[in-house]
Amino acid sequence: EVQLVESGGGLVQPGGSLRLSCTASGFTFANYAMAWVRQAPGKGLEWVSLIYFNGGTTMYADSVKGRLTISRDNAKNTLYLQMDSLKPEDTAVYYCARRDIYYSYDSWGQGTQVTVSS
Repeated sequence: EVQLVESGGGLVQPGGSLRLSCTASGFTFANYAMAWVRQAPGKGLEWVSLIYFNGGTTMYADSVKGRLTISRDNAKNTLYLQMDSLKPEDTAVYYCARRDIYYSYDSWGQGTQVTVSS
C-alpha cells in the first residue's frame, strides 16, 4: 500500500522558516517524481514544486521561487520542502504527492498545516 506521511508544519511568524518532510512507503520512492501542492483556506489546490526522481531537476511556482526549496533523500524515502522568508499568503495545508508516468498525481499524503502569522 502506497503511503505518504507529511510532518513539520506549524505556526511561524512572517519572515520565519519551516522544513516540511514527507516519508514514503509501499513503493520504490527513487523511481518517481514527487511534488508539493498546497491549499489555502477557501481556495483550490495550488501546485508548489516538483523534483525529478534523481533530484537533478526541480521546478517551482513563481509565487515561491527563491524562498522555498524542494529536495529528496532517496536512501531515506523522504521528500523535503525548506520554507524560508515565509509570508502570510503561504498559509495553507501542504500535501506531498507522487507523480505517475502519465504526469498525474496518483497518491497523496494527509497534509500538514502551515500558518504564517504574527
